[in-house]
Amino acid sequence: MNNLPSRQQAWELLCEFNKADRTLKHALAVEAVMRHMAGRYGGDAEQWAVIGLVHDLDFEMFPDQHCQKTQEILRQRGWPEEAVRAVVSHGWGVCSDVQPQSDLEKVLYAVDELTGLVAACALVRPSKSILDLEVKSVKKKWKEKSFAAGVDRGVIEKGAGLLNLPVEELIAETIAAMRPVAAQLGLAGSQG
Repeated sequence: MNNLPSRQQAWELLCEFNKADRTLKHALAVEAVMRHMAGRYGGDAEQWAVIGLVHDLDFEMFPDQHCQKTQEILRQRGWPEEAVRAVVSHGWGVCSDVQPQSDLEKVLYAVDELTGLVAACALVRPSKSILDLEVKSVKKKWKEKSFAAGVDRGVIEKGAGLLNLPVEELIAETIAAMRPVAAQLGLAGSQG
């Protein structure tokens, strides 16, 4: 991806359109998972991370135009078309008709919802930490439809399918990716 803005520029753009702590922490979680997963798929970790950071750029200010407004903003700011497409593809089937095709797009689609579920699972632990969270705990909460009810498990399953990964493996990778930034995410609990 040529001419992709730096991580700092992406962060400043995100903060221009988003102020809520929850939104910013979600962006940081997705950024961390994208950086981690780039290694697994042979992608450029910084590029993947930047895409993850800005994926919900328009969510706070334009929730009814999610993905559509982001597309407009990124194009106005001169972002490469490949990056715009990648960001918009995470809303496939919900607020976008752009189907994830590249590994980067498939990972973003798969982990966006999952980071929210993993964070929620960490916060209900006695430790309030992701540092001791296990896959089996996430799978147990997965079955409770009232828990983190806003998380679309179907999207996560569909994303895991696009990546040819078992959901459990995707959960394990997501937990591993979020642990190094646990303190930033407010998920270090009593251990951080």
